[in-house]
Amino acid sequence: MKEKNCLIFGGSGQIGRNLIRKLTKNNYKVTVVTRNLHQKSYIIKTQANAGYIDIVEANIFEEDKIRELFKKAEICINLIGILYEQKKGNTFRNIHSVFPSLLAKLSKEYNLKHFIHLSALGINEATDSEYAKSKLEGEKEILKNFPLATILRPSIVFSQDDQLTTNFLTLLNRLPLFPLYYNGKTKFAPIHCSDLTDTIHHVISNNIYSKIIECVGPEIITFKEILQRLLNLIDKKRILLPFPLPLAELSARFFEILPKPLITRDQLRLLKYDNIPSGKYKTNSDVGMPSKRYFNDEVKKYCYMWREGGQFSTEKYTSNNDLENKTGQN
Repeated sequence: MKEKNCLIFGGSGQIGRNLIRKLTKNNYKVTVVTRNLHQKSYIIKTQANAGYIDIVEANIFEEDKIRELFKKAEICINLIGILYEQKKGNTFRNIHSVFPSLLAKLSKEYNLKHFIHLSALGINEATDSEYAKSKLEGEKEILKNFPLATILRPSIVFSQDDQLTTNFLTLLNRLPLFPLYYNGKTKFAPIHCSDLTDTIHHVISNNIYSKIIECVGPEIITFKEILQRLLNLIDKKRILLPFPLPLAELSARFFEILPKPLITRDQLRLLKYDNIPSGKYKTNSDVGMPSKRYFNDEVKKYCYMWREGGQFSTEKYTSNNDLENKTGQN
């Protein structure tokens, strides 16, 4: 089988690493672009057999250097995104709008077979969020410059390498109470990282073009239910305390001072809106890749690290249904 050359931006994160493994196992040659070779290369190069992966150090706005990579690529995948703004050009507009527009232009100029861009679910509704507005603007620029592009909009993505469940488990393990924003009623459709990367591979291998696809897991869960399930998994009891909006905004303003804020005011605005399928676009199930991995069953595989006794602790719950029944009693 002939190798296909795939250019990936954002390959060192949880989605990128999983995707590299998936693609190289299916005979794709992968070139990964990273800004910091000496910090990221040791992680990236272990994701594939020798000969199937190249790692290139480049700033994402070094157009001349990036242009060279497009000359031998057939497929470009952009996984880069940020949850909060930082200095040195790491703004929502630069990362979510300007950079994807550049990739789309280069994909068209060099006649790439496909350009796949990872966006986010729910951005049409969150009109007061700078994050959402930048994501939406990026999508418009991509489709204007490269109409064949496929845009994936995932709900929250989880795995043992994520920054979601692992952070929540750490906080729930240490804090006696945990804030509930908007009374914990915001709905999500969490998708496991492997289900998302399976969908990306499916899109590539089946030549699915010119679509916006909403990528969601097999169940809809509220923010409060997510916390309850995590607590059940690590056998902890904590107070889930509803935060009045003014207090929530004040705390978010404080957290924004930190290098890695727990929550920002913009993220707080995002939490007003459900993160579930809109019904306006096809989902991963509609294109033939329904999610198979349930939240409880997958988190259970790695949550022992936050349970008393660690990997030697007694497991009280053994299945997704057991945990759902337990959660329903709270």
